[in-house]
Amino acid sequence: MANAQRAGRLAQEIQREVSDLLLKRINDPRVQDVTITSVEVSGDLQIAKIYYSILSDKASDRQKVAAGLEAATGLIRRELGHQLTIYKIPELHFILDNSIQYGDHIEDLIRKLHQSD
Repeated sequence: MANAQRAGRLAQEIQREVSDLLLKRINDPRVQDVTITSVEVSGDLQIAKIYYSILSDKASDRQKVAAGLEAATGLIRRELGHQLTIYKIPELHFILDNSIQYGDHIEDLIRKLHQSD
């Protein structure tokens, strides 16, 4: 089992490399406006959960982005293998980060409270 410091460094490196790949190497229009918000690596460095956000609130856009990321997973993992100096590249899981939408919802509720005063 790897130590937490090593897992944290690997997560930062994966976040930087995946963001760079999405901008420069992947030409799929479905993943053009994807922002990588954070990465969590399991303690044994076998699984990387990559959290992403998109600007659109539409369910159809979320599905398209998820499909685009799923299609690009092999290329991303292969490129990570070339860029990172670790024995085994973790399995990648892309997860939609809803924190921005949740924050907007809370902000709307607060705004409505102030308007009713």
